[in-house]
Amino acid sequence: MTTFDTLFFHFFQHYKTKKNKKANSIATFYVTVLQCSLLLLLGVFFAGFFRQMHVDTMSASKAWTLFILVAIFLYFKNWMQYGGRKRKVLNAKIIKKKKLSYNIWLLWLLPIVVLGLTYVLFQAV
Repeated sequence: MTTFDTLFFHFFQHYKTKKNKKANSIATFYVTVLQCSLLLLLGVFFAGFFRQMHVDTMSASKAWTLFILVAIFLYFKNWMQYGGRKRKVLNAKIIKKKKLSYNIWLLWLLPIVVLGLTYVLFQAV
């Protein structure tokens, strides 16, 4: 079980009691936003690295197009992965373990912090 699976099920269990029908959508959205923000951070880091190494691999518009396509792919991958039988199997595994005890507000703050770090790195480069 990956870190993203654990975060998904924490969000799913938290919102299942409050918003039963939307819990899966909220958890899928959160995992996708977190993965996309981490991908953006890596992209900005490598863009700055390649710029300092004087390597011209692709233009900025092509890089943004590639990022958007990968973000759409990540959403559909997460939607397929956490929408069906696999989610039920993973949910049964996580219930056997002890209850997750992450603070939901800190988890919502995590993608915002990653995006802030991305902005700082982008300005530095």
